[in-house]
Amino acid sequence: MEPSVSPNASGKLKREVRFVSLLFASTTSIVGSGWLFGAYHAARIAGPLSIWSWVVGAVIIMLIALCFSELAALFPRSGALVHMSHASHGEGLGRIWGWMLFLAYVPVPAVEGEAVVTYANNYLPYFIQPHSNGLLTTTGFIVCALLLALFAFLNLLAVRLLLRFNAAITMWKIAVPLLTVIVLICASTHWNVGAAAPGTYQFSGIFTALPTAGVIFSFLGFRTAIDLGGETSNPSRNIPLAVIGSVLVAAVIYILLQVAFLMALRPSDLANGWNHLSFTGQAGPFAGLAATLGIGWMATLLYVDAYISPGGTGLMYLTGGARILFALGETKAGPRGLMALNKAKAPWLAVLVMWGVGVLFLLPFPAWQLMVGYITSVTVLTYGLGPIVLLVLRRSQPALHRPFRLKGAGYLAPLAFICSNWIIYWTGFMTTTVLFAIIAVGFVLYAGYYHLITKQPASEFGWCYIAWLLPWFGGIWVISALGNIGGGFGVLGFWPGVVLVAIWSLIVIAFALRSALPAEETAEMMVRMENIM
Repeated sequence: MEPSVSPNASGKLKREVRFVSLLFASTTSIVGSGWLFGAYHAARIAGPLSIWSWVVGAVIIMLIALCFSELAALFPRSGALVHMSHASHGEGLGRIWGWMLFLAYVPVPAVEGEAVVTYANNYLPYFIQPHSNGLLTTTGFIVCALLLALFAFLNLLAVRLLLRFNAAITMWKIAVPLLTVIVLICASTHWNVGAAAPGTYQFSGIFTALPTAGVIFSFLGFRTAIDLGGETSNPSRNIPLAVIGSVLVAAVIYILLQVAFLMALRPSDLANGWNHLSFTGQAGPFAGLAATLGIGWMATLLYVDAYISPGGTGLMYLTGGARILFALGETKAGPRGLMALNKAKAPWLAVLVMWGVGVLFLLPFPAWQLMVGYITSVTVLTYGLGPIVLLVLRRSQPALHRPFRLKGAGYLAPLAFICSNWIIYWTGFMTTTVLFAIIAVGFVLYAGYYHLITKQPASEFGWCYIAWLLPWFGGIWVISALGNIGGGFGVLGFWPGVVLVAIWSLIVIAFALRSALPAEETAEMMVRMENIM
């Protein structure tokens, strides 16, 4: 397929995606490597209480998803997450948030590639360094890069063909986890594993497992339906249904998987406590359990699924990330060349950028667990803007027609924002330090580019509309430093830290609302974006 060489010839993305395709796109983005590893890591942190980690995680993600469902119906275009921030706080925030979204999307295909080679290393021991907690070898790095290249190639197909291919993958990705649940529960003889190894886990583990065990990471893919909003024929109906439906489907699957995992454990696996849970084949947890129970065919099936589940998620995240880059080109936050489409109307240059930068992310994060921590923190941070935008638009544009209107948004949106900040806090002080350092460096570089390279006046950057980001990011970082999670100084206990984050989140919401665009400017911005469609 020969790509278009001119951004001006890029045209429009096709509106040919139906509801079922959107639902499958989000579902396959959710059900990826998280189900293969999440139950194991959650059990090590929260013990039998890990079941509640998935329940709490589903509730938090559903709160966030409900906010985005109303917004997505208002911005039914590809890369909608970029356009939303423009409407509430202007182009300055839109540019910053767009590139933060890119940094959240681009490592996901890479981490899914790492999941594939981690499972494969159990029978092809060339990809992971021995005794290294999953670090890639040079061969493993090359294989991951080739997997990303395959994802990129498939994304150069017409979106209808891509999602038709994805639909077949989705049916498999739902069927195999459910079959795993049934087989492990039927084969298990240890129905009271919750009483094993008491005193080796804590109640707070329910919450700290959310970011560190990959629980929240496992739900993050619901946004794919939003990213493809510009390519569906009935966005006001299809987007909210696909977003909410995919979260509900995934929640049921994940909770059942955690129950089955706990029931399949033997008392000897917990001889050293939940935090030292160990059994043969634990690098591929569910396959290892199946083999331990003597179910060889199930173990083989799971090794096959270790290609398909992460592969499908990596494929759709590369799709979503390319649409984010497309939107950055549309809003002039990035080069216009990012809008270039090939003959199949796929954004070929954006796909190429996703592949190249994704490969680079393998260098500082050469293991699944390392990459998951970063992805969870930066993605939840970007999600935190959704409730803010919803509150701003409800206040400044009350008469705006909303195809999907969230009931109780005045309460649910602040709660969703608080939950987003809790997740960031629970990742721990070391992770938040790295996260905000990356954001600070990126912000300085972009501000320098904006003022020194493009020669744009400072007044047009919209500093007064983005000033509230400093107390948001700075406040969460300070509270993390005072807390007792992930390297904090321990001045605050677990629950005092949780309460303080909630209070500070409400203060940040007040700052954000005061810093929003005037109502008339918001209306003009939305009209301008409507003309882009």
